Amino acid sequence: MARKLISWNVNGLRAVMGKNFMEDFRKLDADVFCLQETKLSEGQLELEAPGYFQYWNYAEKKGYSGTAMLTKEEPLDVSYGIGIPEHDREGRVITAEFPGCYVLTVYVPNSQNGLKRLPYRMEWEDAWREYILSLEAKKPVLYCGDLNVAHEEIDLKNPDSNHMNAGFTDEERAKFSRLLDSGYVDSFRYFYPEKTDEYSWWSYRTKARDRNVGWRIDYFVVSKKLQDSMRGASIHQEIFGSDHCPIELVMEKL
Repeated sequence: MARKLISWNVNGLRAVMGKNFMEDFRKLDADVFCLQETKLSEGQLELEAPGYFQYWNYAEKKGYSGTAMLTKEEPLDVSYGIGIPEHDREGRVITAEFPGCYVLTVYVPNSQNGLKRLPYRMEWEDAWREYILSLEAKKPVLYCGDLNVAHEEIDLKNPDSNHMNAGFTDEERAKFSRLLDSGYVDSFRYFYPEKTDEYSWWSYRTKARDRNVGWRIDYFVVSKKLQDSMRGASIHQEIFGSDHCPIELVMEKL
């Protein structure tokens, strides 16, 4: 039976709750619903989602980062972080093990204005790839989330003027290429290798979303061992509430 997975950077779950989040959540009706940038501390919000097992990873810093995963099928196991304290203080990763694969939600660090966090981002990328490959040695991996990188020029509206800005540096793009070359596929590009103007994030400035001046920085990345199980990928640009929109992947099974 096909399984629908949704990933959404909500840019503050409490804020988006007042913008029809639960209505969108029910309408999307995902088997696995992954969230990034929840910006919650433990106990700040009780999400009423009957029929779902819920898993939350909170940042130590209040009002910052954070991830969540809601799933109709109870995972065999769930873990938080990647096992490296310096990378696990910001609540960026949840790993759920299912019979056929691992499913992860991830919120990749932003390199920030002036690229002041790019050196840390490079360390994080290497640790992340090592973690993914350690899981892949046991069973295939499928991960999703805000990866804070537009991989190719087709993945953002204005590549020339944004070259070497955070999210479109040569270094970030090369790290993502290296990970894909390790045996993974960008699911959206698998189905739509040349589709343009398909973005998942728009700056709140200058009414960028109204003009669809965006970036595709949210992904489902899938082990090549699972690519024959992929049935479809889409970007829900019609859903508002955050500066990101939800993205979707349909798998034959998990």
